[in-house]
Amino acid sequence: MATTLEPTVATGTRTWALDAMHANVDFAIKHLMISTVRGRFGDISGTLKGDITRPETFELEVNLLTESIDTRQAQRDAHLRSPDFFDALKWPTIRFVGKSIKGDVSDEFKLIGDLTIRDVTKEITLNVTNEGAVKDPMGNNRIGFSATTKVDRRDFGLTYNMALEAGGFVLGDEVKISVDAEFTAVPAEAEIAA
Repeated sequence: MATTLEPTVATGTRTWALDAMHANVDFAIKHLMISTVRGRFGDISGTLKGDITRPETFELEVNLLTESIDTRQAQRDAHLRSPDFFDALKWPTIRFVGKSIKGDVSDEFKLIGDLTIRDVTKEITLNVTNEGAVKDPMGNNRIGFSATTKVDRRDFGLTYNMALEAGGFVLGDEVKISVDAEFTAVPAEAEIAA
């Protein structure tokens, strides 16, 4: 449930910058049909524009560098960056652009947007929780959200796999994604300069 704080923290039309030091985009996929491999993207950037109390004003864009994929295993990460999977040299960025919101933006809601991986763009829905708004010790306005979704990797051209002798495949097709994102309000003077 979102924290209720002074209205000036969260209201009004403004630009919010994703705080990459306080954001995570993690994923999980089945391996050999019996275990789960987890990973993350280390290089994340994004902006949220609009009035967070008026969802129809939202403009959200988040970018992940495919080169920054990290499953804590160097050989696997190199394979994931290769043309078999993300083809990081050719397609360096995974992009999400929010399009609409359904539900109560002050609590739990659905965020619908376009996810682009490689050269494929598909609409996905994230289940989002508003984690609250606060002023940090330096006086910066901050807002936080967490989100989850599932995608079929084949929908984005990520079809590489190997059959198992006993049946089934090395990799599952469903990928579970979880996001924790903290945004910091951009000072009005910086917005004008931009």
